[in-house]
Amino acid sequence: MNYWMVKQEPTAYSWDDFVKDGKTDWTGVRNFKARNFLREMKKGDKVYFYHSVVGKEVVGIAEVTKEAFPDPTDTAWHAVEIKPVKPLKKPVTLEAIKANKALANIYLVRQPRFSVMPLSKDEYQEILSMAS
Repeated sequence: MNYWMVKQEPTAYSWDDFVKDGKTDWTGVRNFKARNFLREMKKGDKVYFYHSVVGKEVVGIAEVTKEAFPDPTDTAWHAVEIKPVKPLKKPVTLEAIKANKALANIYLVRQPRFSVMPLSKDEYQEILSMAS
C-alpha cells in the first residue's frame, strides 16, 4: 500500500462536497510530476485530503478506488477515482506540519505547488497521530 496527499481549494471542492458526492474523479492535474504520481496510485492506497488556500489543513482520509485513466477533461492527462473514508478527528494544519521535524521533507513543505504528492508510511502515520 502507498500513501498520498491531494490538495484542493475548499471554495472549489471541499471535504464536505466530497463526502456528499461519495466519490470523485481527481481530474484537472496539469503538472507532469503530479501526473506521474497519479499514475503510481493503486486501488486501496490511502490519501489525505488537504484544504489549500483557505484553511491550509489536512481534513480527511480518502482511498483510491480506481487507478489512473484518461482525464475526461483532457485525455492527454490522467485522473484517478477516490472515495472519502473518514474525516480526521482534528484537522492538521500546515503550521503544525511545518513545525514537526519528522515531516520536514514532505512535498507539502518542500514543493507546495504540487496538487498530488506521495507520503511515506511513517509520514502518513505521523500526520495521523497529530490528528488524534
